[in-house]
Formats: sequence, structure tokens, C-alpha cells
Amino acid sequence: MQQSAYLPFVDGLRAIAVLFVVIYHTDLGLLPGGFVGVDVFFVISGYLITNHLAKQIHDNSFTF
Repeated sequence: MQQSAYLPFVDGLRAIAVLFVVIYHTDLGLLPGGFVGVDVFFVISGYLITNHLAKQIHDNSFTF
């Protein structure tokens, strides 16, 4: 199985999501929708896991 390519934009999305959640938890009212950062984390995790599994299936190296 070949190594996955590093995707810097994923780290950028993760950083933005972290900032949203941190600002939301300050209770200053600066970002009332900051809780969406948690949803972004779930989407990123789903993307990374699916991408990894798809590569394993493509390479016939997927096992349970």
C-alpha cells in the first residue's frame, strides 16, 4: 500500500475548527456559532478514515 499524501489544507481546516470552538467557549459572544467547529472535526475525520479505507480496498490490503 502506498503512503498517503500529506494534505496541508486539512491541517488548516482543523486549525480553524479549533479556533471556532475556543472562541465559542470564551463566552464573550464573539462567535455565537463556534460549536460548528465540532461538526467540522467530524467531517474531517470521516474524510480521512474513508480516504484511508478506500486506498486499502483499492490495493486489496483491506482486512477486518
